[in-house]
Amino acid sequence: MTVMQTSTAAPTEQQGPTLADSCTAAPRKHPRPEGQDHYTISEVVAFTGLTAHTLRWYERIGLMSHIDRSHTGQRRYSNSDLDWLDFVTKLRLTGMPVADMVRYAELVREGDGTYQERRELLEQTRRDVLGRIAELHDTLSVLDRKISFYGTGGS
Repeated sequence: MTVMQTSTAAPTEQQGPTLADSCTAAPRKHPRPEGQDHYTISEVVAFTGLTAHTLRWYERIGLMSHIDRSHTGQRRYSNSDLDWLDFVTKLRLTGMPVADMVRYAELVREGDGTYQERRELLEQTRRDVLGRIAELHDTLSVLDRKISFYGTGGS
């Protein structure tokens, strides 16, 4: 079982596209081979930029659900696993603590009854990101003033 399944509902003319799960991401940096749904850990490293160590750690701490194995014991990641990793990478960029990411993954595995708690986790993360953006805007203003000052010869 994968941690997250995404699907896109067929849009109607009036509604436009709707998503069954809004955890979709922007287009991938490395397109996946058409029709393929089993990837080795080294292929996932190439697709995601994560290290093999990080992928194994994510699995060990419960951030990834069970990863299928080949008959020789080699990990076989699916497209759903790659979608989840793409989302997790975005969560990491937000600064969400790993413990909260693991909690979110647990809630996803628990099912639809956890939507409210998942939403609360994401809303808190969004508030944190907005706060960091505001700090960065303030910092950018300071830099712009200094650059302008030095551009006029310090006068």
